[in-house]
Amino acid sequence: MAKVKRRLVPLIALLYLIAYLDRNNVGFAKSAMAADLGFSDAVYGLGAGIFFIGYVLFEVPSNAAMYRFGARRWIARILLTWGVMACAMALVQGEKSFYAIRFLLGVAEAGFFPAVLFYFTLWFPTAQRVAVLGLFVMAQPVANALGSPLSGLLLNLDGALGLQGWQWMYVLEGLPAVIMGVLVPRLLTDRPSQASWLEPEEREWLVETMDAELAAKGVHGGQPFLAGLKDRRAWIYGGLNFGMVCGIYGLGLWLPTIIGNLGRFDSTTLGFLVMIPYAVAIPFVYLWSRNADRTGRRALHAVISLITAAAGLLGAAYLLPVSPVLAMVLLTVAAVGIYSAIAPFLSMPSAVFAGAAAAAGLGLVNSLGNVGGFVAPYIVGLIKDTTGSDQVALTFLAGCLAVTGIVGYLYANRRPEGNAAVEPARAAQQS
Repeated sequence: MAKVKRRLVPLIALLYLIAYLDRNNVGFAKSAMAADLGFSDAVYGLGAGIFFIGYVLFEVPSNAAMYRFGARRWIARILLTWGVMACAMALVQGEKSFYAIRFLLGVAEAGFFPAVLFYFTLWFPTAQRVAVLGLFVMAQPVANALGSPLSGLLLNLDGALGLQGWQWMYVLEGLPAVIMGVLVPRLLTDRPSQASWLEPEEREWLVETMDAELAAKGVHGGQPFLAGLKDRRAWIYGGLNFGMVCGIYGLGLWLPTIIGNLGRFDSTTLGFLVMIPYAVAIPFVYLWSRNADRTGRRALHAVISLITAAAGLLGAAYLLPVSPVLAMVLLTVAAVGIYSAIAPFLSMPSAVFAGAAAAAGLGLVNSLGNVGGFVAPYIVGLIKDTTGSDQVALTFLAGCLAVTGIVGYLYANRRPEGNAAVEPARAAQQS
């Protein structure tokens, strides 16, 4: 398993880092695009969030194609098309083109995250999956930690070859996806049975282990693709994921603006300041995920993280006008809570399904969740346009996270995927 982790996880995490950078760099371009193109907060919020409309609409169909053609080829297709659309953001000339290209970027990237979740169900036993997801999810804060100063520096390229700094940022940060789209078919392996880089006895052991786990899930392992869409657990976890994603993207897409309001900073300084919360979150993501694996208390770990994030956002909201330093500390606490919640939370639905039903169920969970990626930035933009208040916006995001954490715990802690001590038979009776 150590060999499998070394071979697959760094590559998948790198791809997710690139994806996260390309979808979130619009947060850094906000001020420059507003100055050049006259965007209001509401226009920015709608454009930032409309990415997720395209993403949500094509998420499940994309996962169906991934199951049909194989993760290796389909992930390569996703990389190539989203890289092209990420670079095309440099062509934005007004509101309509902003909305259109952000929507198409979402269409292009649709299916990547659930494809990875499904891919991990083929390679890693359930008992090890939270820690692996933790390594994968670390790409989110790493992308923001590295992308923040990088985006800030690229914004300084104003005037080079006749392009604005924000246009250079989109082009140079979109190209890695295109390059990796060419390389991925040579670097990924679809299934353990095809892993020529494992010794024969290692390959045989992994195939038998994953087949035994599939068989242990009974009918769910053999259900067809559409069965995953009909399972009420996929809808419940998708609804909970919606609340968590509201917090993730509500904070991520607006954090540069919020920190910019703490003082007068140039783009480079702002980039390094925004890096701080994400950099601090990185070690917590992996350590918390490992602890969730060790104890089997995934629901408990998820709710602690989400409540911590809510407390951090709420505290930051009311300390912003009082103490910028303390507000920054609490925004960092919020980032730690939000990102450390993702792996324990998503490991629960990924433990429920197998086979084709997993491709559909995980696609649905991620699709419903990413509606929050549209709703949160748009509502935050409307709140800021209407009230001019960061406090009200952050209170809204904190409420989303707190409600999600409490409801998620009440549901998942009585189920085996959320609490390993719960017997599956008892969970079935409670359902």
